[in-house]
Amino acid sequence: MLEECLRSLAAQTFQHLEVIVVDNSGKGLARQWSASFPGVRVLENPSNAGFGAAVNQGFWASEAPYLATLNDDVNAWPDWLEALVKAAESNPDAGMFASQIRLAGRHMLDSAGMVICPDGSSKQRGHLRPPEEFSSAEEVLLPSACAALYRRQMLEAIGGFDEDFFLYSEDTDLGLRARWAGWKCLYVPGAVVEHRYSHSAGRASPLKAYYVERNRLFLIMKNFPAGCLALAPLFTLERYGWHLVSIVRGRGLGAEFCNQGGSIFRLLWIVIKAHFAMIWNWPALIQKRSAVRQTARLSPAQFRQLLRTYGISTKEVAAL
Repeated sequence: MLEECLRSLAAQTFQHLEVIVVDNSGKGLARQWSASFPGVRVLENPSNAGFGAAVNQGFWASEAPYLATLNDDVNAWPDWLEALVKAAESNPDAGMFASQIRLAGRHMLDSAGMVICPDGSSKQRGHLRPPEEFSSAEEVLLPSACAALYRRQMLEAIGGFDEDFFLYSEDTDLGLRARWAGWKCLYVPGAVVEHRYSHSAGRASPLKAYYVERNRLFLIMKNFPAGCLALAPLFTLERYGWHLVSIVRGRGLGAEFCNQGGSIFRLLWIVIKAHFAMIWNWPALIQKRSAVRQTARLSPAQFRQLLRTYGISTKEVAAL
């Protein structure tokens, strides 16, 4: 997959780019696949440092005015970067740019930006819908870092990805922090990539379930205004209820988790484990929450309006 990804970058119509591969395998696996592409830099970690840490490494190793993130299980169309950079140059008040991410081999979307639930669960906007329904450039809440463009000025101001997230939701956290700081996000429909969804960790694996739930808690502790934070547990219970309904009906990720050898009791243990992790990290989360507020340009009321404008219901989350 990495070789195919790099081949798609070599074919970009926008040629003023530096390609940096950050290898988290701990085994130097990327070197052999990158050797065929002159100019590609490979940064190797002795062990898996996590997604956010890897992206930060690539960012700080470069001096480019923009950072484009691209998962190795993604193939970019030739004009992907050109479309993103053109949008960035034309919209100086935007610090984030979302791609049109399609599911590989299927004429339907993975995402056209991201939306968020009142309990902090983030989901792909337009998931499983035809790309033609999302053909207009427009403001969205934030991008999926699977394939996105970020302005260096913004990343330097807000501090890059939170490396404590390790896996999943770090792009939502980054996007919300950027929103607090007054930056907008623009969806660029002409920036098309094809994604093999959750190829690495599995679409409904215990690993993904734990980090998604733990990092949801990290995210709301850092970013949600007090009123939204107080109501989040009620929406969480509602979402759990809809997940249970979906499992009984044999639909959604909950049912897929159980069909792959999991169980409701294992899901319950994952939820308990995630909440204990949040309690254990409470002091650090409070400090990070304070840091977000110190650089905020939006009022809590304005941020609450953003969450409502780009929201998704608990029922919709459970169904995806």
